Amino acid sequence: MNPRNVGEIPDASGVGTVGNPICGDVMKMFLKIENDIIVDVKFKTFGCGAAVATSSMVTEMVKGKAINDALKITNRAVAEALGGLPPVKMHCSVLAEEALRSALKDYYTKQGKPVPFDYKEHKHEDETCL
Repeated sequence: MNPRNVGEIPDASGVGTVGNPICGDVMKMFLKIENDIIVDVKFKTFGCGAAVATSSMVTEMVKGKAINDALKITNRAVAEALGGLPPVKMHCSVLAEEALRSALKDYYTKQGKPVPFDYKEHKHEDETCL
């Protein structure tokens, strides 16, 4: 009902964008990282209420955390923090987790460092992720 951390970070350390062409949800996440700590995080989401809620929740969950701790956050943890999601909206929590990982991948790439986690962009091309 009250999304937090909506917006952009102009000098973001990492930016990630993910989307689901089936339902039309698109999430963009901006991270400001200092000394491996996520000091600020913002998001812009085009989509349903569940997409906005999961984006907001993941930003709340990672703000102030070390990168390694942020990487432990799963889509299920995001859904649980929201008090649950209907099964047909679980894909929104997957997108939120992927947006975070995409932004972290961008951060490592900009730093010229190898990405220290497996990142495979999910294509969301069919209804199996719904």
